[in-house]
Amino acid sequence: MAHAKKKRNKTRRKRGFFFYLIRIMLCISVALLVWPIYFVVLYKFVPVYYTPLMLQRKIEAIGMDNKPSAKKEWVSYEDISPALTRAVISSEDNLFQKHNGFSFDNMQKAWDDIQKGKRFRGGSTISQQTAKNVFLFPVKSYIRKAYEAYLTVLIEWIWGKHRIMEVYLNVIEMGDGIYGAEAAAKHFFNRRAKNLNDQQCALIAACLPNPLIYKVGQPSKYIQKRQAKILSLMPKMGKIEL
Repeated sequence: MAHAKKKRNKTRRKRGFFFYLIRIMLCISVALLVWPIYFVVLYKFVPVYYTPLMLQRKIEAIGMDNKPSAKKEWVSYEDISPALTRAVISSEDNLFQKHNGFSFDNMQKAWDDIQKGKRFRGGSTISQQTAKNVFLFPVKSYIRKAYEAYLTVLIEWIWGKHRIMEVYLNVIEMGDGIYGAEAAAKHFFNRRAKNLNDQQCALIAACLPNPLIYKVGQPSKYIQKRQAKILSLMPKMGKIEL
């Protein structure tokens, strides 16, 4: 009798511990799904002044005994040259106005390029890049990709295209320690973002895939070819309404 009772108690404890773990996991899952909604709503109205990537770059600089530096200045979408919007859509996400956050056509093209041994280009949309830049560290994993997809749905639903582009152009890395259109315009061209011309916007867009390697200030022949290609695509975009 005593032995059977002890066995039942032991089974109950194991079962209780199991359900306790399940409750913890459910709480964590709910938190991971709910907390971003607060920040997505907040950032619909409040400028994004700091991102996980900026923090990572700062830590990397400290680790290399370099002085961390970050040039960034938030400006409204109306204070950024329309040519820059046209350039980044032409080069990064030509279906930005039409898709709901994900472009399966671009994903297929990226996969086809890999199969053909061409230079790799990401299949991420501007919406996905914005979600990643604002909320996540650039760590490659399937879990992060799944979370990025969830955040992309949120910003598409809550922000809309106009706000997504405004945030993207203000936080995207455009050079070593340079974030956003205003900082890039002042650093590279000594002018405001709203005064950038087509050639300058195309050059910035050409370097976006890897702004730490591709230099706006010292464009390689490859970047010059990308700039020319983007310039040829920009007039074909038609009217851009965000």
